[in-house]
Amino acid sequence: MSVTVTDLTQGPATIYTGLFGAAEPLETAVNDTPQASAWGDVGGTTDGLKLVIKTTFKDLEVDQLIDVPGTRPTLREITMETNMAEPSLDNLKYALNGGTISTGVGWRAFEPVDSDAATQPNYSALLVHGWFGTGRRMVVVRKVLSVEGTETQYKKDGQTVFKVTIKGFYVSPSIRPFRIIDAD
Repeated sequence: MSVTVTDLTQGPATIYTGLFGAAEPLETAVNDTPQASAWGDVGGTTDGLKLVIKTTFKDLEVDQLIDVPGTRPTLREITMETNMAEPSLDNLKYALNGGTISTGVGWRAFEPVDSDAATQPNYSALLVHGWFGTGRRMVVVRKVLSVEGTETQYKKDGQTVFKVTIKGFYVSPSIRPFRIIDAD
């Protein structure tokens, strides 16, 4: 087997958030920063970004065979995990799928949603802009929620981060849940 050296990938990625249904960058803009009016940069992260696309299968069975004759997909799960290295109130609001940030002279405050509206998910979109080989890769996950809340620690010998797990969801029959674009 030969190795395509230009496909080897290493390096950081930048994570952007947008509203569910946000205008996606054109494929030709894979090398460009996404439109600031639609996508906001979450800032620094630690320990990278882990993108998992997991498909669950259910085996078919018949009485006449000891072997499994085939299988069918029954579930696809899309998750992204990272640590937001900038534990800002804006990132906390994102990690908790909403809330209110209020400001005054010399201060900002966050309060979570606590009315019955808190039971209605506030979906958003996620765009990851990273490397692929010698070019760029853009991953757009069109409908997401932070599904595990967040976890943070204040430690004398460790950096404070917001640990988040973002899950992707079905959009519609004509719009796929995610799209990955590589620069050519």
